[in-house]
Amino acid sequence: MNDNELRNQINQLIRDEIQEGINEYIDYKDQVKESGLGFVEKDDEKELKVNVSEREIDKIMKQYKKLKKSQKSNLGQIKKLNLLDQYGRQL
Repeated sequence: MNDNELRNQINQLIRDEIQEGINEYIDYKDQVKESGLGFVEKDDEKELKVNVSEREIDKIMKQYKKLKKSQKSNLGQIKKLNLLDQYGRQL
């Protein structure tokens, strides 16, 4: 997987998580409005814009690559197999 594809996937995941939070907030606001509990403000139609820092995406990519590299290493393969030494301890 090249860097651009990975960057696009990370961007999409972040945006999906943010959108999910927004949807939950809107649903909660609608429930409060329907139940008549609390104070309801005027509905202002505003557009939300999300800016994701390239530096943060680069950090996530670096961590991802580090994890993948360790999983592919010999020690990572041994951990995946869940092997034990002669005393019954994990290697």
